Amino acid sequence: MTELTQVRDDDPMRFGTTSFYASIGRAFLAMCAFIPVLWAIEGLDTLLGGALDQDGGIRPRSLAGVDGIVFAPFLHASFTHVLANSVPLLLLGTFVLAGQFKRFLWITAFIALISGLTVWLFSPGNTLTVGASGVIFGYLGYLLLRGFVERRWWSIGVSLLMGLLFGWQLIGVLPGEAHVSWQGHLGGFIAGLVAAILFRRPRPKRPKPAESAKDPTLTLPGSLSDTATDLGTTVQLPGRTG
Repeated sequence: MTELTQVRDDDPMRFGTTSFYASIGRAFLAMCAFIPVLWAIEGLDTLLGGALDQDGGIRPRSLAGVDGIVFAPFLHASFTHVLANSVPLLLLGTFVLAGQFKRFLWITAFIALISGLTVWLFSPGNTLTVGASGVIFGYLGYLLLRGFVERRWWSIGVSLLMGLLFGWQLIGVLPGEAHVSWQGHLGGFIAGLVAAILFRRPRPKRPKPAESAKDPTLTLPGSLSDTATDLGTTVQLPGRTG
């Protein structure tokens, strides 16, 4: 007789396992806890008359503005700007974070660095750039490619879903609307594609045919359980002195 066993239920990246659904839930709650921080920062910036934007924004090709590469993703031009970024950041961030906290930190840092450097190097010199949408476009690029790089069917499903929801927004990586940093969008998106390759998860090893022949155990997969939003924009503010 053939013994039937169930695959391990503790892999957060295996669709259908308890750990998978738990990791999605934890990631969603973590992003829900983080986004209010952006709103609080914007509230403080409003009370300070925009001083945080002026001090922490990216000023292209200026040594005084290079630290904005670190701080700009946490700053926004207005509450409307924060609102535009909140929903896509929540959705995309949840899928990037789920099951891979350390990778999430590396991926986010890499995207923020490349997006910020792109703004610092190529944006007009009389601008001040703030906003999280460079990171958002990076998350989009990462999710679009990750499924095909890792060749996990549920990740491919996420890639297709993100393409359906946000693919039309990729026009944002091209020059167009005034006061929108397409440079940051493009840099972030490219960084996300690269991150999908650099930080890919190794595929689980399959048993060799000889090992399978020795072990008659048949492995069954775990039990399966039976809104498009606008991407945010990175705003370029006219340079001010003071």
